[in-house]
Parts: sequence; structure tokens; C-alpha cells
Amino acid sequence: MEPCAARRAPEEERRVRANAREYNEKFQYASNCIKTSKYNVVTFLPVNLFEQFQEVANTYFLFLLILQLIPQISSLSWFTTIVPLVLVLTITAVKDATDDYFRHKSDNQVNNRQSQVLLSGVLRQEQWMNVRVGDIIKLENNQFVAADLLLLCSSEPHGLCYIETAELDGETNMKVRQAIPVTSELGDTSQLARFDGEVICEPPNNKLDKFGGTLYWKENKYPLSNQNMLLRGCVLRNTEWCFGLVIFAGPDTKLMQNSGRTKFKRTSIDRLMNTLVLWIFGFLVCMGVILAIGNAVWEHEVGVCFQIYLPWDEGVHSAFFSGFLSFWSYIIILNTVVPISLYVSVEVIRLGHSYFINWDKKMYCAKRRTPAEARTTTLNEELGQVEYVFSDKTGTLTQNIMVFSKCSVNGHSYGDAQDVLGREAEPGERPEPVDFSFNPLADPRFRFWDAGLLEAVQLGDRHVHEFFRLLSLCHTVMSEEKSGGQLYYKAQSPDEGALVTAARNFGFVFRSRTPKTITVHELGQAITYQLLAILDFNNIRKRMSVIVRSPEGKIRLYCKGADTILLERLHPANQDLTNVTTDHLNEYAGEGLRTLVLAYKDLEESYYEDWSERLRRASGAPEAREDRLARLYEEVEHDMMLLGATAIEDKLQQGVPETIAILTLANIKIWVLTGDKQETAVNIGYSCKMLTDDMTEVFVVTGHTVLEVREELRKAREKMMDASCSMGNGFSCQEKLSSSKLTSVLEAIAGEYALVINGHSLAHALEADMEVEFLETACACKAVICCRVTPLQKAQVVELVKKYKKAVTLAIGDGANDVSMIKTAHIGVGISGQEGIQAVLASDYSFSQFKFLQRLLLVHGRWSYLRMCKFLCYFFYKNFAFTMVHFWFGFFCGFSAQTVYDQYFITLYNIVYTSLPVLAMGVFDQDVPEQRSMEYPKLYEPGQLNLLFNKREFFICIAQGIYTSVLMFFIPYGVFADATRDDGAQLADYQSFAVTVATSLVIVVSVQIGLDTGFWTAINHFFIWGSLAAYFAILFAMHSDGLFQMFPNQFRFVGNAQNTLAQPTVWLTIALTTVVCIMPVVAFRFLKLDLKPELSDTVRYTQLVRKKQKAQHRCMRRVGRAGSRRSGYAFSHQEGFGELIMSGKNMRLSSLALSGFAARPSASWIETLRKKKGSEGSAAGSPSGGADRTLKV
Repeated sequence: MEPCAARRAPEEERRVRANAREYNEKFQYASNCIKTSKYNVVTFLPVNLFEQFQEVANTYFLFLLILQLIPQISSLSWFTTIVPLVLVLTITAVKDATDDYFRHKSDNQVNNRQSQVLLSGVLRQEQWMNVRVGDIIKLENNQFVAADLLLLCSSEPHGLCYIETAELDGETNMKVRQAIPVTSELGDTSQLARFDGEVICEPPNNKLDKFGGTLYWKENKYPLSNQNMLLRGCVLRNTEWCFGLVIFAGPDTKLMQNSGRTKFKRTSIDRLMNTLVLWIFGFLVCMGVILAIGNAVWEHEVGVCFQIYLPWDEGVHSAFFSGFLSFWSYIIILNTVVPISLYVSVEVIRLGHSYFINWDKKMYCAKRRTPAEARTTTLNEELGQVEYVFSDKTGTLTQNIMVFSKCSVNGHSYGDAQDVLGREAEPGERPEPVDFSFNPLADPRFRFWDAGLLEAVQLGDRHVHEFFRLLSLCHTVMSEEKSGGQLYYKAQSPDEGALVTAARNFGFVFRSRTPKTITVHELGQAITYQLLAILDFNNIRKRMSVIVRSPEGKIRLYCKGADTILLERLHPANQDLTNVTTDHLNEYAGEGLRTLVLAYKDLEESYYEDWSERLRRASGAPEAREDRLARLYEEVEHDMMLLGATAIEDKLQQGVPETIAILTLANIKIWVLTGDKQETAVNIGYSCKMLTDDMTEVFVVTGHTVLEVREELRKAREKMMDASCSMGNGFSCQEKLSSSKLTSVLEAIAGEYALVINGHSLAHALEADMEVEFLETACACKAVICCRVTPLQKAQVVELVKKYKKAVTLAIGDGANDVSMIKTAHIGVGISGQEGIQAVLASDYSFSQFKFLQRLLLVHGRWSYLRMCKFLCYFFYKNFAFTMVHFWFGFFCGFSAQTVYDQYFITLYNIVYTSLPVLAMGVFDQDVPEQRSMEYPKLYEPGQLNLLFNKREFFICIAQGIYTSVLMFFIPYGVFADATRDDGAQLADYQSFAVTVATSLVIVVSVQIGLDTGFWTAINHFFIWGSLAAYFAILFAMHSDGLFQMFPNQFRFVGNAQNTLAQPTVWLTIALTTVVCIMPVVAFRFLKLDLKPELSDTVRYTQLVRKKQKAQHRCMRRVGRAGSRRSGYAFSHQEGFGELIMSGKNMRLSSLALSGFAARPSASWIETLRKKKGSEGSAAGSPSGGADRTLKV
């Protein structure tokens, strides 16, 4: 078998000849074998170890291990380092091996699938891995496509076939592909075996919707497009069989070209830890230097007098060289300030947090049977530090389930709910929906509230009839009749489905289509229209048209599209009707509905024949085909007559307003980046509570030039500054501020503002010379909405905030157009919704509804950040307390690099005695229950300000650890200097001192973690007290007779622990050490809680008061706003479907209490810190005071 993937020179073009393996093999194209695994049995160990030692920490510990193997400098046995190092490497290797095993399993499953390959005129069963470029293969119904194929022929008329592309783009609706006419007649294997056509096409690339090439056969050439291709990963549906020519295989297929690795994301805590580890290493070197100098001086001044009793080691001839060796010895001894177990523990904690997210039943969507999923384990604590959320609208804030809501026909608006007397219903009334029982083909799920539209249909209003006729003809929907005569539509987009369903209920039922006809039941009468052309949709045209011939022979063009595009293509005679319809469009936009304009045009027979001939020539053009077609479409779609407009409601997802309101209270700024029109986006903003009537002002930027955009942004900043000055915010109106100070001033302004900016304006605002001005203005606003933006602009906006703001960003979306934004943000969240799974596949976290975002951030994110910070603080504290004892001991042992503790204690301290309690705290700890986290969003702010673990907190932990080590050493040292045993013998000996200090250390750090633990579980109790019990059990075991008899050279000090711990003096010393180490911490925390409590302390106090008083919970009030959503039709439809329909083939298918919360005070110290963070010495903000002692409830 050939290698699955080999390095080759980049291709400029690909040449493939059918049934000619020898010819194709000279180009060394990739085989169809895929390989996503990284290792095999031979390479696993060396490659995996090489990858692991790319980590600085692992290399550092390997370096220490090498030092410990040098007898002259090692005062510790090599196993004190190799045991934890091997443990870490083994755990990581097992994890990597498991992951790679599943990749191997998946690769083998795919590579060993069977395919029918035409070889020497005979169909043979071959494994996928043995398929080669240029082979002709046969596919049968429901089979996966083995490689990227050029469709040659199929069982369907005219070489048509149906595919499902769920593995490519997540869409489950069927798509149609067509063979070119010249090959569609090659129906049997003998003809296909003689086929020797040559394809020259583009090189391998990752563009799923593009393909360009030419087929050369029998001295003719035929243009090829994406509609002739079957891509690997697709499934053949509703087609008995088809044959295809392999163009791209294996790693060259578009599916594999799109499986590139996602950019690795690191958290801010990771980056800080790397910095701190470097600082600690520098501190370690400094301690080594100090002790090495001490050793050199001591050996020169004192040690030289004891050469007879303490001779220098062999090879040591001077005090200086002795100091040099001592330096490396102390580097080995003191290395535990950076323990290798730190990195393993961090990964274990993150894994636990990820499982909590996956197991959270409150983030499980029963309707879709979709749980929340943490697709990465490296970003959990960053969820507790988010300041900016960038959200898509359609499908993320809304459901992407479209409902035909209103329409305007010939200047008359329909859709307002009416009472029994025909008057417009009052808000809150529930009138009966329109009765469609007269229509046996009506969809029973469809609801419409204005009976006037049905009356117009029944009275024969020709404009209304033409309106619904257009909706039933101008689309690319497929129809299917299920058992029982039930009519089922499969639409490319929810918009199209909603429009065709509306026409169906009002009596214009789309029944079926063939490549050249459309059959519609108009008020019960079956009418078949000849389908002459489909002018397909694309993102530039933002419209689609059909040209049909009625049974009377009349040729008419029907067109629907975005209002900005269609209104300028109308005949001048429509001016009055256009004005009225525009008013209706604005009204619908104000309600947030998705709008389309409908128009038609009658065509003369002679003109159509000429135009059709030019269209045929353009369709067959090998070059500039799309441009030539676009010009022809533009020509015919002019001077149309206006019919009216449709308005579709995209319902808001459940819980969106409450979620946005709560996240806003947590000081999370939400920016909506949408492809919708400005009016729709603004209305959605109000519906979602992003925009409120209480806001000081909503700035709208719509400039078309750089100067206009700059001026609008400048005016917005001036208004905010003027308002701030008039509110007496401490700034002189005439004071000139620097750019950095201006930013801090803007962010501290009084009042609430919002910014709405259009896509064409955003393009100018994102230019290098204006991006800072735009960012300053936007960041000063409470809410930002960007309308009509492209996927690239979404990513650019996120990148802009990342570039200039030291803030964590989160992007959330549900469609393929959100992938770039999701990958750019620090954290990407995918909504598993109606638009496929591409967003989910690119995301770090996924769930099914936007409302789960508040729980992900305020509960899981905040807890993950809190736990990780407490874990790191305690970890550094316990290791400095442990290690620094050696430093102090160095001054009393002639700087001889002698350890205080037994070497087994050094080995087991971080692995057994102190690992599990800190892991339990890091995985399970809570400061307040989840309900309080949701009820008091201000609790989230310490994470945004990075208050719980930063350089200051790190130095405090280090100082506490050093303080503990001083007491840990000097109190027992002072006691042992004069203490005696019960029998009068001297108590002080090296082993007794070591046992006393070690026991004191284990007890002190266990008590300390007990103080640090805020949420006790049975696991915490078991791990803390179990670790203490394990310490004493191992201690007594190592000093027992049994171990001495088995290993007399290793366990020499028989009975030492029993004798030492039997002395009351020792226990009094341990108790004194524990009290002196712990009492200052207890006192400080008590005073801090009493004098300057944090918000979490206040919440806990409030909770206790509630329990004592048994106060009743207030009833939750749902705050809702009537309204609906819309975005442009142009952003939900796809190009290419219409061309296939016209290809001459038979198209067949077988609340929370937010109002009360506003009055609750927040901790003023947080507000003060936030202002300090933004302004580096700025005078912004009011003087801070102590935090509120109570909460109003």
C-alpha cells in the first residue's frame, strides 16, 4: 500500500485521464488512504516523548534528574524526581495513546470501507484506501461517496442524482447534482470502460462550493462546475446508482482539506503561570547563589579547620569549587518550588470542570436531546473572566424558525390580528386564527390572524392572486407526498418554506415540479406552468427570479428579493405604490420582521427567444461564465411591476431577554454582529433588552465615506463627553485629554449609550487609521449592534477588541458564517441549531439555546475561575512553606546541601500527602450556591478584573509560605536546642527534628486548606483527613521493624517516629507551630470580613439571615417585550439550486426578578478597581468606600 499522505510539490492544475492508472500515477497524486493518527507502534514512544519534552517544565525536570545522577552534587536520591516525572509522562502518554487509538480505529474503519471500482471493464470490490485518481467507481443508494468524483451518469433521467451533505456542512436537506449531457448517456460498464476523457481542473483546495475545470473528450471540451461534483463525505440518496470519475482522493479531497487544526488557545492564567514559573526559577537561582556563596565562605573560614574529620570530596580542591558544586546541589534540593505535579493537577481540575459542564442537566435541551458540551478542557477558568460577548442574531438570539406574519399587497397591509367585528384587536386579546378548513391541502400548523387576506383571495382580487401565484412559483422548494397524501416541503432555507407554505394555505398549492414544469393547484384547480428559466440567488444579487409560460402562452418573470435591491429595479410607473409599500416595509422593520419585495414583468416572445439564446451561450462559456450570466440576469430584471412585500417573523429564543439583562448586570458587554438590516437589528435589540427606552441615546452610524463615518463617531464621543461634563463627573469641558485618558474617561461616563453601525460604515471604521476611534466609541457604549456585516467583518471586529483591550472575548453563533468569529475569539461557543453543525465543530463549547450562556458564564465559568485561583494560591503557598525550610537549614548545616526532611517524605509530599485535598478544593469548591451566582451577577466582576489570582496575590501567597517556613524551622529548632526526653536524654537529633518539622508541616497545610475550603463535601473530608492518616501510616511504616528487615540499607532509623511522637514536648511544639502559623491568617480574614467584606461574603451573610428568618422568596416576574425578529432573505438562501432545477431532469423526491435587582447595591470597591484598571491614574470615578455590609432583599 502506498503511503497515506506524502509531501508533493504544490499543483498548479490537475490532469486526470479516465481508466488510465499508469498515466495518472506519473503525477504522484495522493491515494485515497487517509491518516489522521499521529503515531504507530514503532514511533509512539520516541515521538510522544519528544513532544512532551517540548514542554519547558518537563525539560526542566529532566535536567534536574540528570543533575541528581551526578554523585558530587546530588544530596537527594534520583527517585525523588524520576517518580513524579515518570508518573506525569505516563499519564500524558496514556491519554495521547488512547486518543490516537481512536483515531486509528476511525481511520481503519473509513479506509476499509468497500467500493465498486471499474477495472479492465469489470466492477470489482476494493477498499477505499486502494481507490486511485482516475478510477471510475459505482455508488449505490445510501452509500457514502468515497472520494471527490466527477458525476458521469446515474439511474435518474438525464444524469441527475440526490445527495445529503450533513458531514460537510451539517445540512440535512437534500441537494441535487447533475452529470454533463455528454456523459449522462454512458449507462453501462462497457461504455464506461471505453471512456477515456481527460479532465483539467483546479488543484486541491478547501472551497466546498467552488469547482472549475474542463472535460476534453472526442476533440470537444465541456465546462465543469461544482454542480457536476460529488464530494467525499456526502451520502447518495433516492438514487439507485451512479458512476463517478475520481478527481481528488484522500488528503486532497475537499473534506480533508477543510479538516485543518484549530488555533490553540491559552488562558490568561496559563500565560501568567508561565511568567511566574520563570520568576520562581530566577528566585531559585538566587537562593542557590546565596547558599553557594555561604558554602564557599564557610569552607574557607571554618571548614578548613575540620579537614581531618570532614574532608572535601574527591576532586574538590578549593572552597570556591565546593561552593560551585553546592550551588547545583541546592538547585536540586529547592526545585520543589516549581513542582511537576502542578501541571498535572491543573489538567485534572480542568477535566473535572469540563465534565461538570457536560453533566449539567440544567443546560440539557430535552426537545433536541442535546446536552451542553465542553469541547476543550483548557479554557474553563477563562469563562469566568469574559468582558465582551459577540453574538450572531439569526439562530442564536432567534430560533431561525420562520413564520409568515404580514404582507403588503397592492398598497394594502394584511396581518394585524382582528376581532370578530373585523376591527384590529387590542394588545393582549387572543382572536381566533383564520379558518383554512376550505382547503384540504392546507398545512394545519400554519396560523394567520387577518381574515381580510383570505376574503380577498376568495373574492378574486387579481393582485392578491398574482401575489400568491408568485410565492407558489418563484422558489427552489422540493415537494414530496408521503403516505396518506400528506404534502411535505423540503426547502433550502426556512424563509422559502414559510413563503411557499403561506401560499399553500391561501389556496395556491405548489404540488410538484419537473425540470421544465411547475404544477400548482390554484383554488382547487391544477395548473401546470412551463418553467423556462431560473435566475438563481446569490449574495451579490440578493434576489431570485423565475420565467414561466402560463397555459395561455403568456411569458412572465416573477422576482423576489431584498428591498434595497428590488425597489431600484422597478418601473417608474410604480412610484406611488412604491411609497406606500416602503411605509409598510418600514413598519414591518420596526416590528423586527424579515422582509422581501415581490415584483413581476411580462416578456415578449421575441425578446425572450433572443435573451434565451444568449443565456444558453453564456451558460456554456468556458471563461467568465458567472459574469456573463450576471449581466444577462441584470438586463431582464429591470422595469418590473411591484406586487407587494412579505414579512416573516423569526421568533426570539426562550430566555434571551433575561439572559442579556443578567449578563449586562455582570458588566459583560454584548455586541450583536448580524447580516440583517438596521431596522431589524435595532428592533431585536429592544426585544432582547440590549436597547432600552431608558438609554441616554442610541447612536446610529450610516456614513458611506471615511469622512462621514469619522465625523459621526466624533459627534457620538462629543455627546458622551458633554453629558459626562454636565453630570459633574469631575472633568473640565475644556480640558484636553490624551487618547489613552480619553478612552478611560469615555468608559467612566455617566449615562447609558448604544451604538448601531452598518456594514458599509464598519468597513471604513475598521481601517487602520480609524479603528481606534471606532473602538473608543463602541467600548464606551453599553451595547453595540453591527448590521449588514460579512463573516470576515465579524472576525475583524473581534480581533480589534482583542488587539486593543486587555479583556477576554467570547463569540457565539450557530452558522457557517460565524465560524471565523468563533475561532478568532478567546472562547468560541456554538449553538447546535437550524443552520448545521459547522459552528459547533469550530467551537470550544456548545449547547442548544442562547439562554444557557448565563449559566455557562455565571456558574460554571465563575466557579472554574474561583477554584483555579484558590488552587494556585494554595499550591504555591504549600510548596514554598515546604521548600524554604531547606534554605533556613542551610545556615545551620555549613551550607552542605543537607536536607531537613527524609528523602521519602520529599518524594511523597506533593504526590500523596498534599495532592488530593487541593485537588478536591480545585474541583468542588464554591463560595456561594449556583442560585446566588445567578441572582447576584455582580459576583462575576472579580474574574473580569482578575482579582483572585494575579501577581499581587502570588506574592502574598509566597510571603505567607515563607513566613510559615520560618516558623516551621525556627520554633522546633529553638525548642530542640534545650529540650530533653522523658528519660532525661537529649531530645535533639537529626531524625527527630525531621519528623517534628515534617509532621508540623503536614498538619499546618491541612489546617490551612480547611480554612481555604468554602464548600465542604464528603470527598473534601475524606481527602484532607485521609491524607493526614496516610502520612502517619506511611511514617510509622517507614520506621518499622518489618521494612528495616527487608531493606536494611534504606530504612535504618527503626522506631524513630514512634519514639519522637511519644514525647509530649514534640506534640506541644507541633501545636505551638500550628497555632502561630495559622492564627495570623485567621485574624486577618476575620478583620477583613468584618471591616471590608467582599460581595460574596455579603451574599453568604444574607443567605444565613434568610435561613434564620425563614424569609419567603419573592415571586419571579418575567419581563417580556412583544416583538419579533427579521433579517434579510439574502443571508439565509443559497446559490446553485435553481440551475439544477432547470437542467432538464425530473426533480423528484421519494424570568428572573430583574426589576428588583436593579435596586441592589454592588460592591463599591469593585467599581473603584474597574475605574483604576481603565484609567491608570485617571481622576475618573467617585471616591470609593467600603463595601456594603448588607443587601436589600
